[in-house]
Order: sequence, then C-alpha cells, then structure tokens
Amino acid sequence: MIFDSIWMVGSSRSGKTTRLVEQFAMWMEAENPILPALYTKKNKHNSGIHIPNNLHINQTLSGFLVLAANNENRRQLSDKIMTSTHGKYPVRCQTPLGFFQDEVILFWPLLINLLQLKAQFPVRLRPETEQELATKLWREQLDEETLRRAGMGEYRLVRRILDLLQLAASAGVMSEDITTILTSALLPEINSTNLEPEFLGSLLLDWRNWCLEQGFLTYGIVTELYSQYLVTNTQYQQQLYKRYQGILADDVQDYPAVARHLFELLLESGAVGGFSYNPDGIVRWGLGADPNYMEGLAVRCQGETLTGFSRSSLADMLAAPMVELVTEPMTLVQLPQTVQLIQTTSRAQLLRQTAETIAQAIHRGQVQPQEVAIIAPGLDAIARYTLVEILNKQGIPVKSLNDQRSLISSPQVRALLTVLAFVYPGLGRLVDRDGVAEMLVVLSGKGGERVEEEKNENSPTSPRIDPVRAGLIADYCFVPHPDTPNLLPAHAFNRWDRLGYNATTAYGEILAWLTQQRSQYALRSIPSPISLLDRAIQSFLWNGSNLPYDQLAALRELLETAQHYWEIDTRLRQNPAFKDIEDRDKHHTIAEFIKLLRRGTITANPYPVSPLGPLSNAVTLATIFQYRSSRQSHPWHFWLDTGSPLWAKGGAATLFGAPYFLLDRLGEPWTAEEEQLSEIQRLKRILADLLARVSTRLYLCHSELAVNGQEQLGPLLPLVNACVSIEELGVGS
Repeated sequence: MIFDSIWMVGSSRSGKTTRLVEQFAMWMEAENPILPALYTKKNKHNSGIHIPNNLHINQTLSGFLVLAANNENRRQLSDKIMTSTHGKYPVRCQTPLGFFQDEVILFWPLLINLLQLKAQFPVRLRPETEQELATKLWREQLDEETLRRAGMGEYRLVRRILDLLQLAASAGVMSEDITTILTSALLPEINSTNLEPEFLGSLLLDWRNWCLEQGFLTYGIVTELYSQYLVTNTQYQQQLYKRYQGILADDVQDYPAVARHLFELLLESGAVGGFSYNPDGIVRWGLGADPNYMEGLAVRCQGETLTGFSRSSLADMLAAPMVELVTEPMTLVQLPQTVQLIQTTSRAQLLRQTAETIAQAIHRGQVQPQEVAIIAPGLDAIARYTLVEILNKQGIPVKSLNDQRSLISSPQVRALLTVLAFVYPGLGRLVDRDGVAEMLVVLSGKGGERVEEEKNENSPTSPRIDPVRAGLIADYCFVPHPDTPNLLPAHAFNRWDRLGYNATTAYGEILAWLTQQRSQYALRSIPSPISLLDRAIQSFLWNGSNLPYDQLAALRELLETAQHYWEIDTRLRQNPAFKDIEDRDKHHTIAEFIKLLRRGTITANPYPVSPLGPLSNAVTLATIFQYRSSRQSHPWHFWLDTGSPLWAKGGAATLFGAPYFLLDRLGEPWTAEEEQLSEIQRLKRILADLLARVSTRLYLCHSELAVNGQEQLGPLLPLVNACVSIEELGVGS
C-alpha cells in the first residue's frame, strides 16, 4: 500500500496537531506490511511479512521521525501520540535542533574521519559557557577601539557575532560563506556594528575551528555539521533510510531551512510524511526559522486545509474587525462587551488595577486562576514583581512562562555564591558586607528545628535573622580578608543581646556549618563546589519542605549550570595546550564562575518540571513570544501595555542579521520599507494567534503614560479607542 504525504494548513487551535496524530494512527493501523513491524518488533521470518531487501529495516529502531517546534510542544505531541495509539507505537519525539544534536553525537566517529578531528567524545556548550569561551578567544581582537567602533559592550557584541553563526547554520550556509553574505547585505548605511564583514567572518571561523579542536559543540556548530557534512554523506544517508520510513512534523513554520533538506531527502527515499503549517503561528522568525522556505515543501505533499478557528475562541468574532481597526485606524468599529478596557494614567496604577481586577473575578468565582493569562510585549522586573506580589497577597499563585531572568537575580543563588567564598580560599575579594548580610537572611529561613516558631503565626519559611539583625552581624562579626574571609561568633559584638535568641541561634548554626565545611575541605572531603552547593541547599533551603516553584527552578538551574561549567573546565585542563588552566588553583575557576553569574548571564533553562500543588492552579504570566511559543490557551486574557509600540517589534526575539539569511532573499539588504511591512505582518499574526487562544473574555490594559513618562502611542491604540471601559460596565461584569 502506498501512502501520500500530507501537508495540513490551518490557523491556531484549528485542530492541526490532532489531525496529524490521527493520521499517524491511521498509518500505523493500516494494512502496511512494513510500518507496524517496526513497532511490534516481529521477525520478518516468522511474521509472514515480506520486507523488500533494498530497505534493510532494523526492527529495533524507530520507524517514524517525530518532530515538534520546541521542547514544550514536543512533550505535548508525544503525550497525544501515546494517548491516541494507546501506547502501541511508542515514538521518540524531538525538536529539529535536538535531532541534529543527537545525530551529530551518534555519528561523531564518521565526522572525525571526514574532518580529521581529534578522537575525543564531544561536549556540548551551553549558551553561557559559549559566550565566556568566545570572549576569551577573541579578547585580543575585541580591543577598546573595536568596541568603540561597534558602539556596544563586549558582552553584547560577542553574543551578536555568535548569533550570526547560528543563523547561517540554520539556513544551510557554511561558515566560510558568512563573510560573502554580510558583504552584500551590510550596506554602509545599515551596518549597525560598524565592523567589516571580513573581520566578523574571521572571528567566527577561528571560533568554529577552535571548538572542533577541543571537541566542543554549540547550537550553531551542531547545525552546520549536520547540514554540511552528515546529510550530504552517502554513508549517513543509507543509515537514515534504514531507520526512518516516515516523518511527522508539527508547526513546521518555526523550523530552520535545513530541516526541509532532511525532509526532502527522506521523502525522495520513499518515506511518508505528515506536516502541519500555521501561517498565524510563526513565532521564531528572526531566530533562525524560515517559514517561506519551509512552505515550499507543500508541493511534495497532498494539501489539506483546516478552515476556521476553534469554536471556543474569540478569533472567529474578533480577528477580522481587530485587524481592520489596527491596519485601517479610521474604521468605525465598536468592539463587543467581551472585550473590556482597563485604562489608567500611569503604569503603576495600571499594574495595580489589573491585578485587582483579576483578584476580584477569582474571588467572585467567575474564573479560576489557571484560566487567566497576563500577556505583555515585554515584562520588566517592576511589572513582574508588582503583579506577583499583589496577587500572592490575595492568595492567588502566579507562574511565569520560561522566565528569562539572570540567575544572579535570585537571592538564594547570591547567598550560595557567598557560601562558596567562605569555604574555598582565595575568594575573599568577592565577598562584601551586603552579600554577607543577605546570605545570613536567606540561610536562616529553614535551618534547625523550628518548633517554637511553627507554634506561632510566623510563616515556616520566614527568616529567623531579619535584614536589620543581619546587617548588625555583618558590621561587627564579618572579617574581610582576600584569601580567608571569616565570621566571628555572635558575642564578638558587644551588644549581641540585641540580636535576640532566634537570630543568635540561627547565626550559630550557620557559623558551625561553615566551620565544618572548611574542615572537610582541608581534609579533601568535598569532591567539588557542586557538592558544597548541594549540601548548602539541603541544610538551609530544602530541609524536607516544598520550595516555591520559582526558587526551586533557580536552584536547579544553578546546579545544572555549575555542573556544566566544571565539565568544560575539566575538558580544558586535559588539553596540553592549556597548561595555564591546568596549573591554576581551583579557586580561580570558582572565581570565574561567580563572576560569570554576577555579570547577569542568562543561563540555559533547567530541565522542565511541571508545577505541582498550588502552582498547577495559577495565573499565567508571560511575554507575547513566550505565550505563543508554548501554544497555550486560556478563557481570560489580559493584554498588558496595549498602547506600547513593542507589540509590532520583534525585540529580543529577532537576532541581528536574521533577514540576511532567509533563503528567498539570501544576502540582500534589509530596508526600512521591508522592516515596516514586516512589523505589520507580525502584528496581524500576533492578533490572529492570540485571539485564537482566548475563549471567554479579553481585557485590554492600557496606561496613557509609559514607565519613562512618555505617551503610549502604539499600533494597538485604535483597539483601546474602540473598547468600552470597565468603569462604564462595572468591574467583572
């Protein structure tokens, strides 16, 4: 039986993924002598099934390559397939980049032979480690004069150059060709870096070659190795044909161009494919995705269009008039009462009124916390803190989607880094009075038996050393020293009686623990700084209790980041070319790790764990990019800062040089007219996508003045003018 590949097009929540999973189940259950055998592991000699010799199917391997746009969608797609097929055909669902990485590592011996590399197992660099090592490698070239010409700091410039390698690799462009593309695309009047393309290209080639010599893999290098050396290799292609006779790819509009090369290779070999495409769901344009190029895959498939929006969404009723209002502001349209307005003069008032509106609706029983989403074009720390604080005080939990904040913003992380400086010698210059006081407050939250306090009304997580007493201890008991900073006993403070029993007891416990760890370090009983961090977490922060989800995520992120950092350090110490690293004391590595985090580096997210308990019924707080990427939906939406100009901007979700590496306009300059047209298209997609993800009520939250005091005149302002204020309707009506 011959199956036709299918290409499904539909708007957000139109049933594309469900239809894709149903098609997969149909293929599996059809009278096909090949595909079911892959999953039931029947032997072709005793099953009575004839398998063509030219396929050489290995029945212990997966017969279907299943891909999703990102990790969250990957988990959801995998669960849907398992549910739909009752687990009869287990599949391994991956993201495109995850698949490329697994293939590069699996076929690393082949790449060693092709590229004449050193025979060593590859180690993947996380973004924060990639940033630091590239900075060190390029430090001589990125001198003060170069940074002055670029008009930006070293950190930002290094990140921008590294992003070019990722963009080029995603487009299937070799590193050697980056200079040519930049030369044709970066006209003098639009070259925002003011650096020569030849200079940028040479830096990237040096970085790529250095990483391959050390066995380091970055996202960009992984993608380049796969697209340039594996997919084009005959030996690899033969293995690919044996392993996969089918492809299932959801939301391919967010895939890089090199994914199409893989799909076409499999389709030409006779594999069957199912693909879904959402023209309104393009989220990763500017981050390496090439939706126009991926759409060209449709000519190889049988087309299928899922018309209309989900019946439970507001898109069917509101998408057309809202888009018309935004694109044609003079249109006279009155939005229905399902769209309500929260309007204030200042942004501070807006944040408070938005939170209070949510709290009132929840307390009245109109909506559950898990049915509410607050979506903003950008969430600054003040807005995030204000919303979370007000709602938490009302007993309403809040969860942030993929909160991209630096680790050092967490008090628990800062306290643990201070602990490292007290145990390991040579780190005294990284400790100051304020850091010591904060460490005492944080570590006094759980230590010891707290029977007396738990009898009182105090929260079991409230610190026993408050900030005032912690400041007194830091002033009188902290002894600075460049090598061995120390803490004196509480009675070294003449008026130590002012500390009180609880604070004195908690301080004594912390002091005793630090003294014990120092003794164990002297006896070489602490295997690594990671072990010390884990001990501190177990002793002071965990202690058998349930931490808030955001704190737990930060601690897991810290441990994963530290483990990766020391793994890379171990690899570098094994290289004879890095004798200076090998001969350094351990405290130098710890100092560099602390400095890395204190620079505000955004580390990779920890392995995701779904929130349990109260946070499973929490208000969702997210940026537009985060919310659309997660493909979630909620009955109630609150669009924060509706008048902001950021609604039409790509912001951090658009990398420098992204338009230059789109295959339908490779190497062409990006003009102001094209940027304006791109913003209009982006705004239309955002409106259609978000409206398809809200089913009951939409609140437009607008303040006349932004944080900086300027008037808000963003592209969604016509929606505000066409909306009925909740003061006229009554809050929560």
